Amino acid sequence: MIKISDRISNLEESVTLAITAKAKALKAAGRDVIGLGAGEPDFDTPENIKDAAHIAINEGRTKYTPVGGVPELKDAIIDRLKLDRDLTYTRGEILISCGGKHSIYNLFQALLDPGDEVIIPAPYWVSYPPMVELAGGVPVIITTNDTSGFKITAKDFRASITKKTRAVIINSPSNPTGAVYSLEELREIAEVAIEYNILIVSDEIYDKLHYEQGDAPAIATISEQVKAQTVVLNGVSKAYSMTGWRIGYAAGPAELIGAMMKLQSQSTSGAASISQWAALEAFSGPQDAVAVMRDEFQKRRALIVASLNAIDGITCLAPEGAFYVFPNISKLFGKSDGDTKITDSVSFCSYLLETAEVAVVPGAAFGLDAYMRLSYASSTKNIKEGITRIEKACRRLS
Repeated sequence: MIKISDRISNLEESVTLAITAKAKALKAAGRDVIGLGAGEPDFDTPENIKDAAHIAINEGRTKYTPVGGVPELKDAIIDRLKLDRDLTYTRGEILISCGGKHSIYNLFQALLDPGDEVIIPAPYWVSYPPMVELAGGVPVIITTNDTSGFKITAKDFRASITKKTRAVIINSPSNPTGAVYSLEELREIAEVAIEYNILIVSDEIYDKLHYEQGDAPAIATISEQVKAQTVVLNGVSKAYSMTGWRIGYAAGPAELIGAMMKLQSQSTSGAASISQWAALEAFSGPQDAVAVMRDEFQKRRALIVASLNAIDGITCLAPEGAFYVFPNISKLFGKSDGDTKITDSVSFCSYLLETAEVAVVPGAAFGLDAYMRLSYASSTKNIKEGITRIEKACRRLS
């Protein structure tokens, strides 16, 4: 019998991916399942980006690339950060990886020693704590709620710092809540990070999906001192609807980026060449498609928030960014439908999948059990039908 390592045996499967897989399996079995769980835009990748990939293939740009990414793509990212954020980086401060998740994994592997702590606000993206743990680190969770707008304060941050604290994660706009930190809120958090010499991990993968004016505020723009202590994580998957192309990047201090690249050289090497050339077009080409997708998401946001708040027992804040809502479902706990009793977010979401044939993600996966996550990166038709089914299922509970 083969013994699996304790590291992997103790690792939990990604709940969001597991639910997506289960919904697809039910669909394949003939069930009429509506998926409102996946964090994947339903738009196709813009044509100019696909055309750039075809050109790269036809021109034979299909070989190994430098470990850290093709220079032209690095330059396009540097130009985009300068244009959008007025941030200046060099090629040695940029690392291209196989998706945003890969960038975060590289970062924690390069940064953490056993016992080092990373402060993570909850609700959090499901993979943050496991990736910290895989690097031997310890996740330190700060719990928020809808009353606080799902955001931590500088006071919360300071109270969680110990001698072992190495980093704090700020995900704005947030997955799963869509919460966005204001520039002043970020400034206060940055002041504490500077005081204690703590690395700021700024996950900005949803930065262009912001429903106020312009991109979401970014912590690295506060000052050169803050920028020097920040790693910016981003990619092409959400804003450009390129989830399957698997291109993410990290921008930060050259010493840390170099360490991450050393790790990548012994794991994946460079990201897929064709995907890199397509990403170059995403960053440097026309940005019209981003605005079109954002405007459509904004319409869907209004629909899903209003529809959820109309269901007895559910309350939902309007998110400022990303394409998720994180409604409070705790008033439904303790209710039953026949032999099925709702005791927590997992049982409620299982009930919706089996009874209403709607796939959503339990809040427990994100560290807050009183909630569930729905994605409105789905068609208006699916959102309307999915919420109708959820409302009918809730009416059956007593």
